[in-house]
Amino acid sequence: MAREQIAPTKSNLMRVKERLATAEEGYDLLEQKREILVMELMAKVEQVKLLERDLDARIASAYPALKRLLVAVGRERAGRIARNIRYEFELEEKRQFIAGMNLPSLEVHLPGVGLQYSEANSFAECDEIVVEFFGLLRIVTELAAVRTIAWRLAREVRKTQRRVNALEKMVIPAAQDTKVYIEAALEEKERDAFFSSKLLKRKAGKE
Repeated sequence: MAREQIAPTKSNLMRVKERLATAEEGYDLLEQKREILVMELMAKVEQVKLLERDLDARIASAYPALKRLLVAVGRERAGRIARNIRYEFELEEKRQFIAGMNLPSLEVHLPGVGLQYSEANSFAECDEIVVEFFGLLRIVTELAAVRTIAWRLAREVRKTQRRVNALEKMVIPAAQDTKVYIEAALEEKERDAFFSSKLLKRKAGKE
């Protein structure tokens, strides 16, 4: 690693030592942050896996229920019933504090599973479809929110890792090499000054 191109003076040595201490402290803090972020990310990844499993199970039950409805009432009648159904959904921005980060997320507030069709158009298959697809929608919205947090955590892990690598492989080695160089140069100057002083004393003694 190339050292800094600066004059080997005591003042520069003090500045380099201060930068080195700051870089090493920053490295320790960033490494701790990276470890916390990785643990939080792994927890979110596990949560995503569980939600994906629930999603697969819900899909496996919801779409067969839809097929049963179509068989029972026909596509045209099912379409007429569906066109008359309206549900209002609310979106709320939420904040999650993870590893010192304020992460934005969305929470979807789903309405109650009220049946919005007349008794004349009511079929057991219709009721089943509403319940199944509301359950599916709940899982999808929760999965989307958790995936968003996981994606943001992964991005922060990569950013933190780049900073850790820069300190570990560039900033700290360069400061260490510069410190060693300046200390060696100052020691050599002191030796030269010491020998020069001895020679001058000898010459003075002979005279």
